[in-house]
Amino acid sequence: MHIVFFGDQHLASLGGAQVSMRLQKQYLERAGHTVTAVAPKMHNGSVFGWPNPFDLPSIPITLDREYSMSWPGRRTDRFLDRAFAGRPPVDLVHVQADFWGAFIGHRFADRHGIPVVHTMHNRVDVGMAAVTPLHRQALAVLNLWRRQSMRGIGQPVAGNDGWAFLRGIAQGASAVTAPSGHFARRLEQHGIFPEVDVVWNGIDDELLASILATRGERQPGRPRFVWLGRMSPEKRLLPFLEAVVASRVDADIEVIGGGGQLRAAERIARGHDGIRFAGRLPYGETLARIAAADAVVQTSIGFETQGMTPFEAATLGTPTIVSDPDIATELGGGLWTVPDASVAALAETLTRAASDIRAGGAPVPVPEVAEAFRQSSRTAAMIEIYERVLAAP
Repeated sequence: MHIVFFGDQHLASLGGAQVSMRLQKQYLERAGHTVTAVAPKMHNGSVFGWPNPFDLPSIPITLDREYSMSWPGRRTDRFLDRAFAGRPPVDLVHVQADFWGAFIGHRFADRHGIPVVHTMHNRVDVGMAAVTPLHRQALAVLNLWRRQSMRGIGQPVAGNDGWAFLRGIAQGASAVTAPSGHFARRLEQHGIFPEVDVVWNGIDDELLASILATRGERQPGRPRFVWLGRMSPEKRLLPFLEAVVASRVDADIEVIGGGGQLRAAERIARGHDGIRFAGRLPYGETLARIAAADAVVQTSIGFETQGMTPFEAATLGTPTIVSDPDIATELGGGLWTVPDASVAALAETLTRAASDIRAGGAPVPVPEVAEAFRQSSRTAAMIEIYERVLAAP
């Protein structure tokens, strides 16, 4: 098969969806398939070996130039059609985007009569509410943009909320997948698609084996907590650091990642000498840090459609402090739950986790989660969906 991925952001940029797409591409190619990735060109120079003739003309949209956007329209359509001219025929489009990448991908598939599998990665309503007080107005504008960009694809979808937006971008798809059971259920309940396939994002089998083979026994010392992700409001890094300072927890805290809230995070961290900012790290090094930690800290609530870090941690044998009850339910065990969204509750949970770790009583992740999170099994599940879609009339 020749499969074309469409993403909102370049596969070399920071983010769980991008990590997942890189792994999917790698494992599909190992299985003998051809994968082409289409996404906006990056502007900060950090492509990590991912130069791509299908990188779309784009403009940077964040101060650090990590993230970009491409405008869906005839100019982009023409660019893509030229890029694919003379290339092997495309069998299937896999849209893994929620904004411009979704519009562009569906337009491409519709022009060429290619079936679409659409993976939903984003709780658009929660994400918008987290980053702007004008989220209702922003969603109305997004829905207007969606109607204009996807005119003539599927059936018209009215409405101006986040669920109307997701219903609209699912139009024209032959299958919709979600990276967790809890998100799949919500998508079905809100009429996004009649039956949503659940395919977790995964972890590289070989890298997992390498890290587990070199992981030693825990060394004595202060408990080691790691927080990782994009430094933006919906990820709730700042409340985490406030909880660290308020609790005065006797632990080493490592923060991995980057983003717009770095300076604010550094200001808060001045109140605690155990906090260290590691910056952005390669994927393999990030997993090694998770494996070496005593606990991963997950702080976003309601935003994550899966939340990869707790699953990566469980696969590596590291328990997680979990703020999101949906993620806690999906993990099934190997965690400390934070009872509510307050800084005080998080501070108390950090203290409790540190005490359990020092006493040798940390919870143990569920083995079945670790096995089901391997990328080889996730790719096999996705190939079954591809084959089902291609076999349909």
